[in-house]
Amino acid sequence: MQTTVVSHYPKTPNHPRPARLRNAIARLDRGEIDEDELSQVADEVTIEAIDEQIEAGLDIITDGQIRWEDEATYLARKLAGFSISGLIRYFDTNTYYRQPVVSGTVGWREPITVKDYEFAVAHSSKPVKAVLTGPYTLAALSLNEHYSDFSDLVMDTALALKQEAQALQDAGAPIIQINEPSILRRQEDYPLLQKALETVFDDINAEKALYTWFGSLNGLYPKILDLPVDTIGLDFVMGRNNFDALKRAPFTKKLGFGVVDARNTRLESADYIADQVRRISDVVPADRLYLNPSCGLEYLPRETAQAKLKRLVEGASRTTEVLR
Repeated sequence: MQTTVVSHYPKTPNHPRPARLRNAIARLDRGEIDEDELSQVADEVTIEAIDEQIEAGLDIITDGQIRWEDEATYLARKLAGFSISGLIRYFDTNTYYRQPVVSGTVGWREPITVKDYEFAVAHSSKPVKAVLTGPYTLAALSLNEHYSDFSDLVMDTALALKQEAQALQDAGAPIIQINEPSILRRQEDYPLLQKALETVFDDINAEKALYTWFGSLNGLYPKILDLPVDTIGLDFVMGRNNFDALKRAPFTKKLGFGVVDARNTRLESADYIADQVRRISDVVPADRLYLNPSCGLEYLPRETAQAKLKRLVEGASRTTEVLR
């Protein structure tokens, strides 16, 4: 059993620590600093996020996606065919993202996240996984003004992200994670998701992961096991029915077990986490578990996020002792 995170780490620390990145972005908007100075601050905050994940005791980390404005904009801004519009609510959260607008044929120009991944590796003593928003979710979060068929938009986005995944593999990423929370809201599109992921992960030999959140599998299990991935990450906080869903058929993948609530400041006890791991280990052996939060931690104060990660690691340790 290994511990990890899902996606975004909080960029802003608790008061009185200064919101350095937010302040730098505001200064850039006022013309007080240039892009290079903003990038330097982003580097420093990324190192903070890396150090805090390592300090918490995680086995596998990310770069915290500190440079990402949100789940959609960072990739869309650098792909051909997209422009960026105004703010719109991200699912049912109190956070917003700038909605990408599809105004032309989607395509890949150059590596988008490789430098970020390499920077994280250079500053981490722990393995780093690469994270990308999936083609289905990126298309679903966008305003389509170009394609007459939504499936064509998804597949062109998949072709673009396939090249990004290949670039990450060439850079040495041991795990490439694709986030697809939107499929839980439109499960009838599962065949399209499967086709898109087959495209993205074609010729990818790194460990391949698919993560969802904000709901349960409902009618997607067990057919989701046919996806070309090694790991499936699920939210067991907002998707508590996932416990029962996985009993319908043997779970043949690794499981990203999202048991710590990443949207609530209440701090779970290590004993609670250990109990939940023991519960799921009746279905998925501990050696095929990644223990992680239910989704990205950006909804929490930064110190609370790190405290939750420390509890996650403590709960994993207690479970391991019992299971031995």
